Amino acid sequence: MARIAPLSGFPEWLPAGRIVETTILDQVRRVFELHGYTGIETRAVEPLERLLSKGETSKEVYLLRRLQAEGEETDARSLGLHFDLTVPFARYVLENAGHLSFPFKRYQIQRVWRGERPQDGRFREFTQADIDVVAADTLPFHYEVEMPLVIAEAFAALAELGLPPVRIRVNNRKVSQGFYEGLGIEDVDGVLRTIDKLDKIGAAGVREALQRDNGATAEQAQACLDLAAISGNDARVADQVRGLGVTSELLEEGLGELMALVETAERRLPGVVVADLQIARGLDYYTGTVYETVLLGHESLGSICSGGRYDSLASDGSRTFPGVGLSIGISRLVSRILAEGLAEATRPVPTAVLVAVADEEHRQASNDVAAALRARGIPTDVAPSAAKFGKQIRFADRRSIPFVWFPAGTGHEVKDIRSGEQAPADPATWAPPAEDLWPRVVRAD
Repeated sequence: MARIAPLSGFPEWLPAGRIVETTILDQVRRVFELHGYTGIETRAVEPLERLLSKGETSKEVYLLRRLQAEGEETDARSLGLHFDLTVPFARYVLENAGHLSFPFKRYQIQRVWRGERPQDGRFREFTQADIDVVAADTLPFHYEVEMPLVIAEAFAALAELGLPPVRIRVNNRKVSQGFYEGLGIEDVDGVLRTIDKLDKIGAAGVREALQRDNGATAEQAQACLDLAAISGNDARVADQVRGLGVTSELLEEGLGELMALVETAERRLPGVVVADLQIARGLDYYTGTVYETVLLGHESLGSICSGGRYDSLASDGSRTFPGVGLSIGISRLVSRILAEGLAEATRPVPTAVLVAVADEEHRQASNDVAAALRARGIPTDVAPSAAKFGKQIRFADRRSIPFVWFPAGTGHEVKDIRSGEQAPADPATWAPPAEDLWPRVVRAD
C-alpha cells in the first residue's frame, strides 16, 4: 500500500488533543453567552469579489469549483472559501438586517481557510472563535471598551486549564491616521500596513520600507517609529504621543478614546490591557480601536486574538452597520498547548465505564446494564468481544477507561482498574466520582 503523504497546514488532533480543543471551545462559548452574545454560523463560501474587496488581496484565497459540472447551470461568479469570519458576518448582517435586533451581539465558531505558508501556529485550515457587536447607523464607543474585557474573561477561564496569562495590546487607528496625516504623509493605509510588519522585519526594515514604498522622508519614517515605540497603561501614553510634536483633531479624538479604554480596563483587570502604539492591523476596514493578544512567555507565537472597530464593512450604500469584534485563533492556541504540554486530557475517550461480556449468549444483559447507566448520564461502552475478563480489563486500560462493570446472575460488581478495588453495584444507583464522569482538561505536571 502506498504511503500517505501528509498535508502541512491542516491540523488533525489525536483524540486527547480533540478533547482539549472542545473543552476550550466550551469554556469560550460559555463566557460569550454570559455576556449576551448569541451564536450563528455562516456559509463557508463567499463571492470572490467580496473577499478581495476588503483589503485582503495579499491573502491566498482558496477557490471553489467542481471537477465535473458539464450540463449543469452554474453561478457565473467565482466562489472562495472565507479566510476569516468578519467579512461573511458583514454580508450576513446586510442580508438579514430586517430580522435582527440592533445592537446585534453574536459569536461565531467555525473553520476558515487561508493559503498561507504553514509554520508554528499558522495553518491553512483552522478554527476561529469570534465575537462582534454590530449596530444600525451608530455604534457607541463603550462596546470598544467591552470587547477586550469579555476576551480577557474568556482567557481567565482558560487559565484554569493551564493556559498562560495573556496581554491584550490596543491602539486606535485614529491615533495612527491622525499622526501620519499630521506629519504630511499621503499613503496612510500603506504606512499602516508597513508598521504592521515591525515584528517580522524589525525597525530597520520598516524604516527602509516606509521610505521606499510609502514615500516617507527619513524624518517622517523616524517619527512613525517613535510613535510605534510608545506603550503603557496610563495617561503618560498620551503625554508621550503629544511630546512628538504632531497635532490634529483626529489624533486627539483617538487619544481620548484610547485612554478611556485603557484606564477602564486597568481598573477592572490591572495589567491585562495595555496601549501599544505599534499595533496597526493591516486590514483596510478598521477605523477605530484595534486589538492584538499575546500569551505571556509565548510571544513568538504571535497574536492569538485580534480584531478591531470597523465602520463601513457592512454597508449597502443607503445604510451602514458599524461594528467591533475580536477573533480567537483556537487552532493556534491548541497547537501550542499540545506542543508544549501545557495541559492534557485526563483520558482520550468519553467512556467512564466498560461493561464486560461474560459470553456472547449473555451480551444482551451487558447491553441492558449499559443502557441503564447511559440513561442516568454515565458514558458507557460494551466490550467488543467475550474474551477472558483479564483481556477485557486490558482493553479498558489501553483506552484509559477507569471502570469495568461485571454483570452477574447473582449480583453486579464494578472494578476501578486503577486501584484494583472491586465492589457490588446497582445499575440503577451507582455513579462514578464526579471527576471521573467525563474527561477533563488539567494542567500538565
